Amino acid sequence: MTTILVTGGAGYIGSHACKALARAGYTPVTFDNLATGWADAVKFGPFEEGDLLDRERLDQVFAAYQPAAVMHFAALSLVGESMTDPGRYWRNNVCGSLNLVEAALAAGCQQIVFSSTCAVYGDQDGVVLDEDSARMPINAYGASKRAIEDLLENFGESHGLRSVIFRYFNVAGADPEAEIGEFHQPETHLIPLMLDAIDGRRDALTIFGTDYDTPDGTCIRDYVHVSDLVEAHALGLKWLEESNPSRVFNLGTGSGFSVREVIEQSGAITNKAVPVIEGQRRAGDAAKLVSGSGRAERELGWRAGRSTLPEMIADAWRWHQTGGYER
Repeated sequence: MTTILVTGGAGYIGSHACKALARAGYTPVTFDNLATGWADAVKFGPFEEGDLLDRERLDQVFAAYQPAAVMHFAALSLVGESMTDPGRYWRNNVCGSLNLVEAALAAGCQQIVFSSTCAVYGDQDGVVLDEDSARMPINAYGASKRAIEDLLENFGESHGLRSVIFRYFNVAGADPEAEIGEFHQPETHLIPLMLDAIDGRRDALTIFGTDYDTPDGTCIRDYVHVSDLVEAHALGLKWLEESNPSRVFNLGTGSGFSVREVIEQSGAITNKAVPVIEGQRRAGDAAKLVSGSGRAERELGWRAGRSTLPEMIADAWRWHQTGGYER
């Protein structure tokens, strides 16, 4: 079977990608330092513990498995932390990715599927973003991802590296079979925070701002089910296997849901009240951020078929009730 190296394969999205790859007949090899990932999430192929900043360790793994391609999820991703400690993000995300690319090329691996982010677009409030929208990141996290995109383009021009870059917004939901799911420490994402509040793991969910220019006054965000997202990554891998050129794709639904809509649906799905505190706006939060995915639909044949609010919340709730992972 064809081997794919999955960096960050012990994390939320990476572990779901490993399951999708295994089901499609690949052998996913997880490479993860477990700083934010979980060993219990590695269930679908070999595990190699290591850090992207350790070039010698990367060379060992490439030599041992000779992967045909890389799926690159490993990154620090807390926006607030990136504002206070930008050096950590540039060192880990950018220098680590440079190590990865150079190790891959040295081993003869010239295909990479990269997990980028809508954060490369910055604060472009109220417009549907597409792949040609200006990249204007406003924090070190987004800037580091933009730099990696540029890095991949540079190595494509100089070494023939071919890449598929996915820029996506809010990932939600969990494996429908509840084998794996979303579990962060600390938790920062809306749906798991809300489910924590529903079952008493935290006192309440705080809504940051209720006076935005939206129908109900709360922020609107574009949510994509994690199963849909990793299906796109599998299609991106197929795109490269068929000798297509490097390409950038946005992944989103083009509409989005408000915070209050998510809260209302969560109460309906769980049959439990959501304890809420209404707080002040956070600096830098846009009223509405959504992405078009027309290019992915046309060229990859991708559809966000599971990215409905009831399905995302129901799958997340099913996983939430398992209790998550243990160190």
